[in-house]
Amino acid sequence: MIRHIVFFSAKRREDVDTIRRELAALGTIPHSTHFEVTLNTKVDPWSDEIDLVVYAEFPDQASLAAYKAHPTYAATTDTVRPMRELRFSADVTVEAA
Repeated sequence: MIRHIVFFSAKRREDVDTIRRELAALGTIPHSTHFEVTLNTKVDPWSDEIDLVVYAEFPDQASLAAYKAHPTYAATTDTVRPMRELRFSADVTVEAA
């Protein structure tokens, strides 16, 4: 299983809800087994830069690649990119529970 985790910050605070709504469209792409977009609670005393977290699970690398190749992924990227400041992504392979 692959855990796909992406952290975002907005350039402008007032865009956070719009970014969240746009990122939620990624959940309509059929290749993930779990998908969510959540607001960062910002309780970490060392860093509060991250506004949103995308978390998804994929059964294998091929599913993740198909997700990233989907037209909704490209459209969402084009919409969100101008509104975001930071974007950090990690794809972690784990043994299925």
